[in-house]
Amino acid sequence: MSLSVGLIGLPNVGKSTLFNAILKRQLAKVAVYPFTTIEPHEGTIDIPDERLTTLTLMVKPEKSTPATITFIDIAGLVRGAHKGEGLGNEFLGHIRQVDAILHVVRAFESTQALHPLGTVDPERDIEIINTELLLKDLDTVEKLIDKENDQEKKELLIKIKEAINSGTPVRNIQFTHEEEIVVKDYQFLTKKPLFFVLNISENELASAKVKKLESKDFLVICAKLEADLIELAPIERTEYLKATGISQTGLEKVLREAYSILDLITFFTIKGGKEVRAWPVKTGTLTLEAAGKVHTDFEKHFIRAEVISFSEFAKLGSWHNAKEQGKITTVGHDYIIKNGDVVEFKVGV
Repeated sequence: MSLSVGLIGLPNVGKSTLFNAILKRQLAKVAVYPFTTIEPHEGTIDIPDERLTTLTLMVKPEKSTPATITFIDIAGLVRGAHKGEGLGNEFLGHIRQVDAILHVVRAFESTQALHPLGTVDPERDIEIINTELLLKDLDTVEKLIDKENDQEKKELLIKIKEAINSGTPVRNIQFTHEEEIVVKDYQFLTKKPLFFVLNISENELASAKVKKLESKDFLVICAKLEADLIELAPIERTEYLKATGISQTGLEKVLREAYSILDLITFFTIKGGKEVRAWPVKTGTLTLEAAGKVHTDFEKHFIRAEVISFSEFAKLGSWHNAKEQGKITTVGHDYIIKNGDVVEFKVGV
């Protein structure tokens, strides 16, 4: 299963429009009234990777499979969501299931799609959602404290409660390695990696204000423009981007940031020349874990792995040439997979 990013935000911020643009297809209904999205929409997108393209051209396999990330369009949130207001329970429940959060913040004016609070104010909107997530985590940690009998775990939970009460999200609390392992099981909403998209109008794309915002903690995107670009042929899309001075599409920005926020790297496998495949894994993944990513039996019956960097493989042209020139490294179960490694796993019966 691919790693997932959940799109969140207040109603009418352009979440579903951005989701459709990212997925390059009209999966989510778009309308100008709140709560268009009730059940979350999911879409899995291929991650463009020039290294996979190069390997595919070299090996000429029957199949080439890219790494993927799943994006989930989650229902809009309102004040009081932590108490079940609006679609709060569904919203917060779905957030628990994702690996990272993309918070879409509205910065565009529109007489058709009215802001649910009457005015456009990005800082206020961010504060509303941050507060709702913190309050839900506060409710969660209080219940956990009441049920916990282990004194060490209870002290850890009290430490988390105090931090939340001071307005600190769980992701910003300093934990020991042992504490991190325990905290992971609690699935606190504010522990999840988070990044922001500021959804602006098309006429603001080239403004100085946007350039300043992009240097901060926002990806600045015009979701409507991204949705319009879907309808263009590839050549027309390229010409339009060149004419407007946009160096990257919103899709490219979001994918790059999603990969970064999830702390992912990519390794590759070449299955007997039949399939070249890219695999996304967390930074620091060991060979044994990577083997399990490919197939659970590979992890159970792992013997060793043979590894070569993509750059070295690309120079030599084939696995056979790399073997002959002694460029393949044999590693055990505790080797740390590096970004761009081409790996062949050796397993027993």
